[in-house]
Amino acid sequence: MKMRALGVLVAMLSSGVAAAGPFAPAAGQPGSTAIAAGDPAFVGWATGFQNLVRGPQNIANPAGALASFGAGENALGPADATSANGGPIVSLGDGGQITLSFAQAITNGPGYDFAVFENGFADEFLELAFVEVSTNGLDFVRFPAISLTSVATQVDSFDPVDPTNVDNLAGKYLAGFGTPFDLAAIAGLSPAVNPAEINFVRIIDIIGSLTLGSVDSLGNVVNDPYPTAFASGGFDLDAVGVINVVPEPGAVVLVVVGAVGMLVIRQKQRRSATID
Repeated sequence: MKMRALGVLVAMLSSGVAAAGPFAPAAGQPGSTAIAAGDPAFVGWATGFQNLVRGPQNIANPAGALASFGAGENALGPADATSANGGPIVSLGDGGQITLSFAQAITNGPGYDFAVFENGFADEFLELAFVEVSTNGLDFVRFPAISLTSVATQVDSFDPVDPTNVDNLAGKYLAGFGTPFDLAAIAGLSPAVNPAEINFVRIIDIIGSLTLGSVDSLGNVVNDPYPTAFASGGFDLDAVGVINVVPEPGAVVLVVVGAVGMLVIRQKQRRSATID
């Protein structure tokens, strides 16, 4: 968790940010899409990682120190960071990335399919990241992210961001609440990526700089806290929770056998009723 003067943090928390955008508000507010870490909807969590590439603490000095806080293993298993303790996370730095894998493939089921957890310490302190998914680990597609945050002035290191102005960006919610993603949003974007079988989720830190930063799916510059020039700079990944999974082959067989069995029983019942 990023450290700062207590007085500034209290002031930010007490002032809040008036909801102005068209997207879902902060966790706990009516219409929020935030999913608590302990929600029973989660049936699995990331079990492996690869391609952890740390970004610099400040993209304006690309040859400078890289983000270094935490380890890739910290992004595995259930979300356990809270706004109070920061929790074990892995910091990506400006433009850094990590790819996570899963014991069972994620599938495009009813509603949201997975959620990404960051360790933000307030509803409006949002460090954002792009989310990409892949079936084969080689071809990835990015969720169509949108940022409507004003670019009139740079969001400073600890300035607030209104969550109603961002959509399909990880880090929209504070620690303990996941930002959910629906695989229906990437259907048809690549013939190599099958929404019914997603084996990899890649998280890429947003570079929040207005002059050196990232752009969303509409070409808007994404304005988020910058610079975050410390070891825990950039997006702090806590976990990725899975909601909809591809059933294991054995489970599919059991379902088919059960269905066939029920059909046989019903046919016998009908025949018995006809004879009677």
